[in-house]
Amino acid sequence: MNNKELAEVITLIGDLLQIKGEVVYKYAAYRKAAESLIDQARNASAIYEEGGVPALKEIPGVGQAIADKIEELLTTGELEFLNKLTAEVPAGLATLLEVPDLGPKKVKLFYDELGIDTLDKLKAAAEAGELAGLAGMGKKSEEKILAGIESLSRRSGRSNLERAWPLAQEQLDMLRAVPGVKQAEVAGS
Repeated sequence: MNNKELAEVITLIGDLLQIKGEVVYKYAAYRKAAESLIDQARNASAIYEEGGVPALKEIPGVGQAIADKIEELLTTGELEFLNKLTAEVPAGLATLLEVPDLGPKKVKLFYDELGIDTLDKLKAAAEAGELAGLAGMGKKSEEKILAGIESLSRRSGRSNLERAWPLAQEQLDMLRAVPGVKQAEVAGS
């Protein structure tokens, strides 16, 4: 794993801890460690190979507990702590964090107050005006959330069929014109 991948896992842990309601210093420590990993000039895996856990602890913000987790990620590709944490916090809540400008506090608020644990439920609640009545929320906040969900769907890399089909046909025609091509068809999603 490279530093960016490690930082993403460590950040996710911090976010899930905040959603879970842990004390601020716990999730803040994970975020600080993730930032330090991103800022590192050297890859954490090289640092680990040279000096093990003690060398990882020299990265600013990385203490024993986080160094142990990085070691587990680097050596096994898995993290038992994260598996336990995702079992305690509904999996869909982490997906909600992908919505731009939506952080762990709001995700926790939506889950606690309205039981929202999926993007579909969040979108439906925002469209129905249910979020505006929550603390710190208003009509503009709902609009931003809907815009964020829309931007996520655009980032998915998928296009609707009526836009994709003509492009696929053009590429298919070009491919069929290549010498040696005997058969070509459009397939897949």
